[in-house]
Amino acid sequence: MQVITYECCPGYEKVVGEKGCPAALPLVNIYHTLGAVGASTTQLYTDRAELRPEIEGPGSFTFFAPSNEAWAALPTEILDALVSNVNIELLNALHYHMVNKRLTSEELKHGATFTSMYQDFNVHVHHYPTGIVTVNCARLIKPDQHATNGIVHVVDRVITAISNDVHTIIDVDDDLETLRTAIAAAGLTAMLETDGHYTVFAPTNEAFEKIPQETLNRILGDPVALRDMLNYHILRNMQCAESIVTGTPLETLQGTVLEVGCDRNAMTLNGKAIVTKTDQLGTNGVVHYINELLIPDSAKTLLELADGSNVPTATRLFVEAGLHSHLTGSEALTLIAPQDDAFKGGESMTPALKTLLSHLILKERLSSKSLYHGQELETLGGLKLRVFVYRNNLCIENMCIAAHDRVGRFGSMFTVNKLLSPPTGTVMDLLKNQDRFSVLVGALQTAGLTELLNQQGALTFFAPTNDAFNSIPTAERNRLLRNSAELSRLLKFHLSEGLLVSGGVSSHTRVTPLQGERLELGMRNYTVYVNRVPVTDADLMATNGVVHAVSRIIKPLRQEVRDKAVEKFKAELSYTKISQGLNISRSTVQSIIRKWKEYSTTANLPRHGRPPKLTDRTRRALVRNVTKCPKLLESSSVLGS
Repeated sequence: MQVITYECCPGYEKVVGEKGCPAALPLVNIYHTLGAVGASTTQLYTDRAELRPEIEGPGSFTFFAPSNEAWAALPTEILDALVSNVNIELLNALHYHMVNKRLTSEELKHGATFTSMYQDFNVHVHHYPTGIVTVNCARLIKPDQHATNGIVHVVDRVITAISNDVHTIIDVDDDLETLRTAIAAAGLTAMLETDGHYTVFAPTNEAFEKIPQETLNRILGDPVALRDMLNYHILRNMQCAESIVTGTPLETLQGTVLEVGCDRNAMTLNGKAIVTKTDQLGTNGVVHYINELLIPDSAKTLLELADGSNVPTATRLFVEAGLHSHLTGSEALTLIAPQDDAFKGGESMTPALKTLLSHLILKERLSSKSLYHGQELETLGGLKLRVFVYRNNLCIENMCIAAHDRVGRFGSMFTVNKLLSPPTGTVMDLLKNQDRFSVLVGALQTAGLTELLNQQGALTFFAPTNDAFNSIPTAERNRLLRNSAELSRLLKFHLSEGLLVSGGVSSHTRVTPLQGERLELGMRNYTVYVNRVPVTDADLMATNGVVHAVSRIIKPLRQEVRDKAVEKFKAELSYTKISQGLNISRSTVQSIIRKWKEYSTTANLPRHGRPPKLTDRTRRALVRNVTKCPKLLESSSVLGS
C-alpha cells in the first residue's frame, strides 16, 4: 500500500488538532531562507564565496537560487572551475543569480530583462500562459519565498551570463556549418543579430546530410524555397524547453505552425524526438539543436507533397504514367491525389489509366477556398471538370476533397476520396451503353423523356435497373410499361434538377423530384439511401448530370410507411409499438389504420390499441383485403396519381 505524506510549505508549520499548516513563522533573511527552501547547497556556496554578509545584511534583493539537484547536475569540470580561482568565479556566478531589488513572480513579466548584480549582465525572464516562469530558461520551481531583505525563487538549474546573440551561437559552432552557410545565402544573418525573442531549431550538419542531394541542391539554389525552409525553423516567440508541457502548435516565421511537445524528458517537434540539445541561450533568443531538417510544404514540389501525404498508390502511378516532369518542375498546377482506398489494388499502367491520371492535374494553381459551384477546371489532358459545392462537402466531379489543401513551391495538392469517373456522354448515352438499364431505356422512350436526358443541364437520376423493374409483378409491370403517362410520373419521381453526387449526401438530405413528393436521402455505412432504397452503384457521371443505380422502384415515403403500418397491425402490434417502430406519431398510426378499416370488407377487424387474437379465417380474409389497401390509399398505379 502506498502512503502519501505532505509537508508544510517553507515558512509555515502544523498546529496540533488543526488541518494543514496554519502557523506562519517569522521571516528570516535570505541566507537563512536558502536553507529552509531546499537550496542548502547554494547557502553553502554563499559561505564559500563570502557572500553571506551581503545577503544577511540590509538591502532588498531577488535571489534566483539553484536547487540542490541543480548543483548536483552541473558537470564536474564546470563546478571545479567555479570553486577554484580564490572563489571569485563562484562569487560572480552567484551575483549573476541576484537582482538588486525585490521581484515577486507576478512582477516577472514575459520577455522582461533585469540587470543582475554581476557586471550589469541581464537576466532574461519569460512568463508563459501555462503559468511557468523561467529565468535564462531555468524554471522557477519554488517561487516567492519571502525573506526580511528580499525574496528567493528556487530554480531548477544553474544559470550563466549570456553575451552572444543567436547568430553568434550558430556562427561559432562547427556542427552548424551548413546551417550557417544557408542562413547567409537566404539573407537572414542580420535578422538573427538584431533584438528579438527568437526560437531557432538549428539543424546540424548531420541533419542536412540526411536529405537527398537533388532535393537539397534544389532548395539551396532557390532563394524563395530556402528562405521558407529556414523560417520554418524559427518561432516568433522564445520557447525554453521548460515551457513545453504538452503538444502545442506554435507559429513560425514562415507562417505555418510547428507542433512543439514533450515525450517524457525529451522535447519533440511534430511528434518526433529530434531535439538533441536544448536551451542554448542568446541575448535575442534561444537555440535548440535538431538532427532532422524540417522542409515545409511551401518549399516542396508537387511530387514531394504527394510523397508526404499518405497517397502512395497515386504517387507511384503518376510517376509510372510519365508525369514526373510536371510534378517536379516549376509549372503552376494543382494535383488531385486520390486516397489509397479509391484504388482497387494492384493497378497496372494502361493507356486508359495514363489518360485518366492526366485529368487529375489541373492547369492552374488553385486553393479549395476559391472554388465555387459550377466552376469548370481544365486538366492537363484537356478535360473540363466541374465543381460542386454542398453543405457538407466540396467536390470535383465525383471526387470530394478529403483533407486540407497542401500548398507547395509552385503548385497545390487536393487529396480526394475517389478516383475520377470522367463524364463521356449525356445521361441518355450512359444508360444506353449499359445493359442493366435496357428496360429503363425503353421506358424512357415510351414516356417521351429521352430529349430531357439528352439536353444540356444538370440532372440527378436515381435510375432503376432491370432488376428494379423485374421486382414488379408481371401483370402490373406489363401494364405500366405500356402506359406512357404513368411511366412519365414514375420516372420523373426518380429525377431531380441539380447535380448531386454521393459525397453531397449527409445523414438527412432532401431533394425535390421533377414530379411527386420530396425524396429523403441519407448515408449509412458508405451507402446512399433514397426513400430507404439503397443506391447500388453511385456517381455515374454524365455531361449533363449524374446517375445513381437503384435495384428497386422508389416509392413515396408516405405510401411505404402506410404499407409497413398495416403489416405491423396485421402482426398484432399495438398502436404505440407501431409508432415507435416507424418513428411516426401514434395519431398518424391511428389515422392510417382507420382509413384501412373503412376500405376493408372484413367485419372482425381488431380495434385500436393492442388488437385481439385473430382466428385463422379472419386472418386469411384480412390478408386478402390488405392487398387492396395501397390501391385504396394511393391509386392503382405504382407511384400514385
